[in-house]
Amino acid sequence: MKRFATMLILLASVLAIFTGCSNSSEKENSDDKALVIGIDDKFAPMGFRDKDNEIVGFDIDYARAAAEKMGKEVKFQPIDWQTKEAELSSGRIDLIWNGYTITDERKKKVLFTKPYLKNAQVVVTLADSKLAKLDDLEGKVVGLQSLSSASDALDASPVKEKVKTVTEFSDNVQALSDLKSGRIDAVIIDEIVIDYYMTKEKESFKVLDESLAPEEYGIGVKKGNEELLENLQKALDEMNEDGTAAKISEKWFGEDKVLK
Repeated sequence: MKRFATMLILLASVLAIFTGCSNSSEKENSDDKALVIGIDDKFAPMGFRDKDNEIVGFDIDYARAAAEKMGKEVKFQPIDWQTKEAELSSGRIDLIWNGYTITDERKKKVLFTKPYLKNAQVVVTLADSKLAKLDDLEGKVVGLQSLSSASDALDASPVKEKVKTVTEFSDNVQALSDLKSGRIDAVIIDEIVIDYYMTKEKESFKVLDESLAPEEYGIGVKKGNEELLENLQKALDEMNEDGTAAKISEKWFGEDKVLK
């Protein structure tokens, strides 16, 4: 019986050692895992696919540089932009980082970094359109990306009551395609996005002088994960100080647009 008891004690000790090693290994793996970043891969120039189907863009380079500062790898996960906050809260992604506008409503759902880029919601029409000001949208069909800040900007504007119909799209590419085909009269879109498209298709579109709403981009972190938010913000601040952020901005915008 004594020999049996001794064997049980030894077995329990061995199991405890292996369990401790396993837990230590799991914690180490958890601490070292790649940051999974949720993106809309049709949101040029912030995050989109190039002609080789590679994910590129300002936010992509910006995220990689920040992750390097943090000693992390990154994985970019294309998501349905309509479910971005649900993807974050479920833990399927660690960050929402792709032209993500800071709003009071979103602050209730996620933690935000300090804003890093200014933006505005603007109205785009065909280059030969007679539309010239916001009031000209009366009786017109307007398109925008579903559950985007473009939708919020329109809801907050008196123009909303004047338009005939609001057509929602899963992404801006589809909205602009319908505009070019004549199925809609105008698109409400991020100024940064349409500025990029105008460099590619300057003859196709024009932007109305009046904008709907100024806004700022931030990075969304899951509620309760203040440690990640703090480490990320520290990395972003370092990138501002050492010129990394300015270099990335100049690559994509031709100037330093990053907020300090």
